[in-house]
Amino acid sequence: MARQQERARRTRAAIIRSAAVEFGKSGYAAASLNRILEGSRATKGAMYFHFDSKEDLARAVLDTAIERYRASAERWLARTDLGPLDVLHGMIDEMALRLQHDIIVQAEYRLIIEPDFYRDVQTGGSRIIGRATRALAVRAMEQGQLRADADPDRFTRTLAAALAGQRYLIDVFGGGIDLRSRFQEALEVVIDSMSTQEWAEKFHSNGWQASARLEELGLGI
Repeated sequence: MARQQERARRTRAAIIRSAAVEFGKSGYAAASLNRILEGSRATKGAMYFHFDSKEDLARAVLDTAIERYRASAERWLARTDLGPLDVLHGMIDEMALRLQHDIIVQAEYRLIIEPDFYRDVQTGGSRIIGRATRALAVRAMEQGQLRADADPDRFTRTLAAALAGQRYLIDVFGGGIDLRSRFQEALEVVIDSMSTQEWAEKFHSNGWQASARLEELGLGI
């Protein structure tokens, strides 16, 4: 029984991974179930055992992406060895890495901009990161890194828009743009407008104290 359950888990994971590749490349409407099956090396029977339809499969990809966003946010929020703005930098840096290398997160980004999944933006990865960003902004105000008159909601909205814009530019201009450096640049501009002088002076001397590492992301599904 345990072996059968593990086989079923592996088959389901392979189908989701193949679906993420297909959705990320072709979008939802043009995605081919046959190509998904070929990529997963699963049978049609196995696919329909786990998933009722192409929409059901797409939602499994979205759910898997949300789990990754949530795990990332929770892991960074739990860091007590760093100041809140360094934690924020590490979390944003990880998001950039995932958008570059994580096919599940790449597929989520592609799916939520399609009409079939517009409503999923409200509950997707960006909402999870937005909540974590606001929490870190509040911590930064309490710890004297952001000014006492800073608005955590304004901070969160402005940063989210800046990051989304940088990600969009990748699609417009194609390769050659380093998303991690663009995300860092956007973060620094927003922080610079609300940070305390004391934090700014330390930052200019020491730089960022946390970054993400690709090998630590666990990109296997």
